[in-house]
Amino acid sequence: MCQRYSMTADLPVVLEHFQVDRVMYYYKNRYNISPTQSAPVLLQQNGERVLDEFRWGFIPYWGKDAVNADLQTVKENPSYRKMIERQRCVIPCNGLYYWKKEGKKMHPVRVVLKNREMFGVAGLYEIWRDYKGDPLRTCTLVMTDANRLIGNFEETRMPAILPQDAIKDWLNEENTAFHSLSSLLQTYSDSDMDFYPVTPLIGNDDHDDSECIREMDLRTAWVKQ
Repeated sequence: MCQRYSMTADLPVVLEHFQVDRVMYYYKNRYNISPTQSAPVLLQQNGERVLDEFRWGFIPYWGKDAVNADLQTVKENPSYRKMIERQRCVIPCNGLYYWKKEGKKMHPVRVVLKNREMFGVAGLYEIWRDYKGDPLRTCTLVMTDANRLIGNFEETRMPAILPQDAIKDWLNEENTAFHSLSSLLQTYSDSDMDFYPVTPLIGNDDHDDSECIREMDLRTAWVKQ
């Protein structure tokens, strides 16, 4: 599972990279996004690409907060299947956090693209209503088979990273065919990815500053298991 990630880039760069038409909230860099926190999302609405902010993690009636939606689950769960046809989004990202085990110790790492560019992860969204009728906008990351690099930290699954052309197809409001949409969820090539050690402070939900993405000397990054 992916439990933390980062999205750090100046807004003009984000708008250009993801071809955003409208921004619906006060954007700021996020160095350590964790479940139940607000996170940036891309939506296609009436032909416009919109950058908005949703809560990371569904609040489904069938179970606990769903921060990741496994591809196999998406295929089998009727609720997810409906979402993939009508309620798709893209999660902007530029780094994924994992814990790497070596011997009896573990240390956190940040997985990035080798060119350090941003990337988009396939997502689904839902808008819930609380007892007052107020909307609660939520999202989840769609997962697919892990590549060899991610397999060092997570044996089976990784976020479904979408190439630029696939982002357009994933957000296309006219595309509602489940088969063609699910075919976009491919395993991203490990040859285009890299990782480096970061501070154990990423384990603290309240720690959200540039120190999170700074490469650390591995000798100081160790923490006890």
